[in-house]
Amino acid sequence: MNPNGPDTRTENELETAVERGADARALDAPAAPRSALDRFFGITARGSTVASEVRGGVVTFVTMAYIVILNPIILSSGTDVAGQTLGFPQVAAVTALTAGVMTILFGLVARVPFAFAAGLGINSFLAVSVVGQVTWPEAMGLVLVNGLIIVLLAATGLRRLIFTAVPMQLKLAITVGIGLFIAFIGFVDAGFVTATGAASPPVGLGVAGSVGTVPTIVFVVTLLLTGVLVARKVKGGILIGLLSGTVLALVLEAVLDLGPKVGADGTVNPQGWGLSVPELPAQWVSLPDLSLVGQVSLGSFERIGVLAALMLVFTLVFTNFFDALGTMTGLSKEAGLADAKGEFPRLRSALVVEGVGAVAGGFTSSSSNTVFIESGSGIGEGARTGLANLVTGGLFLLAMFLTPLTSIVPSEVAAAALVIVGALMMAQIRSIDLSDFSVLLPVFLTVTVMPLTYSIANGIGAGFIGWVVVRSLGGKAREISPLLWVVAAGFLVYFARGPVEALLAG
Repeated sequence: MNPNGPDTRTENELETAVERGADARALDAPAAPRSALDRFFGITARGSTVASEVRGGVVTFVTMAYIVILNPIILSSGTDVAGQTLGFPQVAAVTALTAGVMTILFGLVARVPFAFAAGLGINSFLAVSVVGQVTWPEAMGLVLVNGLIIVLLAATGLRRLIFTAVPMQLKLAITVGIGLFIAFIGFVDAGFVTATGAASPPVGLGVAGSVGTVPTIVFVVTLLLTGVLVARKVKGGILIGLLSGTVLALVLEAVLDLGPKVGADGTVNPQGWGLSVPELPAQWVSLPDLSLVGQVSLGSFERIGVLAALMLVFTLVFTNFFDALGTMTGLSKEAGLADAKGEFPRLRSALVVEGVGAVAGGFTSSSSNTVFIESGSGIGEGARTGLANLVTGGLFLLAMFLTPLTSIVPSEVAAAALVIVGALMMAQIRSIDLSDFSVLLPVFLTVTVMPLTYSIANGIGAGFIGWVVVRSLGGKAREISPLLWVVAAGFLVYFARGPVEALLAG
């Protein structure tokens, strides 16, 4: 019994406190009166505050805001079989709309700080591979079907069964791999790591082996400043670093007039800024064009045949399914919300809503929306509940009207936050016992394949197959879940989809 009086906290709050490893004294302490907002999201129970949630939500948005610019660049570059393209302003508007709505919905239902936006792997796959065979509305119809399948898998509990069948060592490896992946994305976005264009080495440092561009130097300065603030445990360290780097970038651009790395006419300026030029826009507000909403068709099954269409859906489902599984595993571990099995509160609801993100993305023509690994930046800033999502989602909805303003923060500055978060996530490797080589190899494959192939799903697949083959032939087949065998076999088909698609086309 509590000698100080009855504990007024809810069962969910107590359960969350236990999952986070709260000690007995914390549980027996008298609970202070809490607001409805606190009780709904479990803010105090997760060791957070409203200020931390708001700050974390802002940081997540700042590190994700680039998607409002990048997604239209990718999708509008693809010309479909009918010779049609998607308009840049229209895609920008639906990108912000869908990200805002899904982020808020996920925050209210799952109550964890995982923000949503258009998945970068799938939008590139649509623009490069899919629309060469179908129209844009038909491509988005395939995305919608993919989402419905994922929702069905989640609603029936199969998706959670797969989630729980994954050994804890691989779940931790996924977290570490995502950390390296995030950091690698940051290094590439900053121009710190660049493609050499040669067979060996395929990547190099900066331009011709030198970090000699102003944008990359801004990245380095922002990274070191943010690193010092985080090391000194300064509240809002990541946000302060982002704001400081942005101010520095604005000043340097005003003085040096560097301009973009790639001009409107296609000319390349190696000294320029990567995705957006840090300058105050001439026009701050614009009305969003939402004409792409509802522009979806299922005509691809007739145009290219049922088998070929199903193969495209299979690819979308595998990418969507395991990218999200890996991302949520990593983020929940980083946020301290995962239990001993790697699960977090409201997991089933989270998996269902994540599938809804794909449906919403197809319906709005913004591409499949999924949990974003950049949410880790907000978690690193202190976000622990869905309240942070309400802040991030609200800023995305505001971004529909302030699209020019979202380009102020250059990708080189946002990249610094990604590297910091990647370093924080990599620390999870300390919890994996690597003394057994049958564990070491699958973990190594998971961690390295993710960044090297630029795909979370590829890393998970390599790890799953490695785990099943090495552990089973090493005499530990009985320890492997039958469901993991099925998933590993599915990944074999996924990795061999090129020859399979060629066979179907022939």
